[in-house]
Amino acid sequence: HYMDVFLSSGQFWSGAAIILTTITLGQLSAQVHAATCMLDFVNSRSMLFTTYVSLLIENTGVLHSAYLVQFMFAKIAGKPIATKEKRGMLQKVSFWAKIVMSLVLLFCALAVTLSAMYQNKTTQWKLVPGYLSIAIFFLLMGFVGMFEALQIALFEVIHMPEDYFGNEDEAKANCDLAFKGKNLQAILIGRQICVTTGVFAIARMTTPTLLEGDETVFGSHPLVLQLFNTGLLGAFITTIVASLSWRIVAASFPLAFLSNPMMKHIIGLCLLLENSGICDSSWLFGLFHKAIAGLRGDEEYLGSRSFKKTAMEAESSVVGLDKVV
Repeated sequence: HYMDVFLSSGQFWSGAAIILTTITLGQLSAQVHAATCMLDFVNSRSMLFTTYVSLLIENTGVLHSAYLVQFMFAKIAGKPIATKEKRGMLQKVSFWAKIVMSLVLLFCALAVTLSAMYQNKTTQWKLVPGYLSIAIFFLLMGFVGMFEALQIALFEVIHMPEDYFGNEDEAKANCDLAFKGKNLQAILIGRQICVTTGVFAIARMTTPTLLEGDETVFGSHPLVLQLFNTGLLGAFITTIVASLSWRIVAASFPLAFLSNPMMKHIIGLCLLLENSGICDSSWLFGLFHKAIAGLRGDEEYLGSRSFKKTAMEAESSVVGLDKVV
């Protein structure tokens, strides 16, 4: 009965329209050509601006708690973290101070968000009780995180020799499926659909609707309530818990992720979504974008013989920058 009411309401259809528009116009229309026009994509002032903004945000330290997850997994696995960065005493103090600051902000954001969810004071669907919303919230975070980790893990092993997999038959089978034909491109498109849908659902569940006079763990000042109602806390939590932490760990332990039995089903879901054609209009909009921006294929600059090898190296560089973002 509840599902019938939900599907017949405007909430479902308006939400689906927004998600589909965001995926098609805001993401895939550029991504479908980014893999083959990488040189023209990075050779622009907008990309330089994006890089500086990304590095500035990272340097503030608000997201540094994701590094703590990496250190914890490396300690558990007994695997040192490979890095060329050398920090002096001052840099080490600054780095760990940023981690502590990020953790404090994360716990504060979780306290406010979970409290509002439990009291049904968010934009979540009112028919769902608070305790169930919290459970769904953490399940969605894991759902989004698995898709985020999939992309990083695949690009980490793309250059690895056959003997790198050792006895990890499950990981090798998943890689064979992912790199077969044009499956990788299809997986990235299907993954984008899943991630965006999951993020929209999380945003719907975590955006508070606190009214003047409502009490929170940080008081009830109108400016505080307005800040919470923007949804920034949910975005902050999602960025660290559902994205960066999974990406960083997947980069350090790609085989562990690809050996997960769930990965086979996740890859299959990505292929199914892409094959459904639900976002195929992004190819048409991508052609418009390519023509307007004057993008040319990398093979025009590099030549067809060296194109594949150089493109794979560039792909790795782009993924490396994506980890920083």
